[in-house]
Amino acid sequence: MRLLLVEDDDHVAAALSAVLARHGFDVVHARNGEEALRAVLPATHPGKPPFGVVLLDLGLPDQDGYQVCGKLRKITATPVIMVTARADVRSRIHGLNLGADDYVVKPYDTGELLARIHAVARRTTVVEESPAAGAADDALRLGAVTVELPTRRVSVDGTAVQLTRKEFDLLALLAQRPGVVFRREQIISEVWRTNWEGTGRTLEVHVASLRAKLGMPALIETVRGVGYRLVTPGD
Repeated sequence: MRLLLVEDDDHVAAALSAVLARHGFDVVHARNGEEALRAVLPATHPGKPPFGVVLLDLGLPDQDGYQVCGKLRKITATPVIMVTARADVRSRIHGLNLGADDYVVKPYDTGELLARIHAVARRTTVVEESPAAGAADDALRLGAVTVELPTRRVSVDGTAVQLTRKEFDLLALLAQRPGVVFRREQIISEVWRTNWEGTGRTLEVHVASLRAKLGMPALIETVRGVGYRLVTPGD
């Protein structure tokens, strides 16, 4: 897999590139946001396959990493993993809202980083179903929220809501069995396709982001010590 590493520190980039190369990644290094944006354009690397993942450090010299993420999302669907020293939930939600697919907090364990890269890559290899004539028949309607599974579209009172891949997968999982409590381990297994314990914090952030985007904080209920459930209208 080709991987774009966006990192301004050459020493960090060299060490990380060596580790990634040992695990089979073809790493391209960009030192700032402008280089990163140019690198994802097909004309920059003619004949090369597209990047499988972008590993984006937020502390860049020329522009804020959040800005770079937003610009990347406008020109490519390549998954973006943010690397940040900001551990607060608000910063993570901001990154997800801009289109990041995942994040890792510094200092991170190399095994954690590799697990996240592989998890994101696995999800993006799944071929999304194309819109079908009967798409409306496969829509899940939960009060004001409509979840169209074949087209992966979500709307609230008829207004489209843009979700990341994982946010949609999480919502679709809960929406297919409204009122049923899903254990955290089950959600992580089905949405992230891993049983790795470190994904638990990622789940919390995605739930918070999903509540904010839908504008319905009470839609997804936290069942303390167990997991989450989607609250059905009238509950």
